[in-house]
Amino acid sequence: MKAEFENRVEAGRLLAEKLQHYAGRKDVLVLALPRGGVPVACEVARSLRAPFDVFTVRKLGVPGHEELAMGAIATGGVRVVNARVVHDLKIPAATIQKAAQHEQLELERREAAYRGARLPPVIADRIVILIDDGIATGSTMRAAISAVRQQRPSRIVVAVPTAAPSTCEELRHEADEVIAVMTPEPFYGVGQWYQDFAQTTDEEVRAMLAWTTPKPAIAAS
Repeated sequence: MKAEFENRVEAGRLLAEKLQHYAGRKDVLVLALPRGGVPVACEVARSLRAPFDVFTVRKLGVPGHEELAMGAIATGGVRVVNARVVHDLKIPAATIQKAAQHEQLELERREAAYRGARLPPVIADRIVILIDDGIATGSTMRAAISAVRQQRPSRIVVAVPTAAPSTCEELRHEADEVIAVMTPEPFYGVGQWYQDFAQTTDEEVRAMLAWTTPKPAIAAS
């Protein structure tokens, strides 16, 4: 395999090849972590012939070094803290709380922007495939796993085009299955494995959701 993906669409097609054992199953639900995970998940959902939606998670970046995650929050009031980063950098609880409050506003904005009047999909008793464009520290994905687990899925599958090898192994203790197209070493960041890593816009997310899921997802009773 070549050392990098052309873009998220190509990455999604390659990831879909590794998920074909879930193709055509009626109990599969593909959930994308917006925004970067949406183009990847869109390709996977089309290939697997599975319903597709977003699951909103926000990273809590270290002040001054926002690319480094000290934790994350997700839909449902879930907060995950990266204990190692917090300990090593001696980050006070007040700093984490302030970041969480700030990101909560953006999380709510995205929920409204992407979902609109659509109700969330049913997760209970379904195989949920959580997709992002890559995993570095894993804080964002851990928040997603924790939030999804609370809704009693039958299985949680983490699927990404690229991931840090150590983080990938750690996530195997939290998800039922972890699939990655490549786990290169050394791993400095997700963007280094893409030729085109341009930011996905809100408009693109809405367009992909509208095209892939023209009918509203089944609402929970």
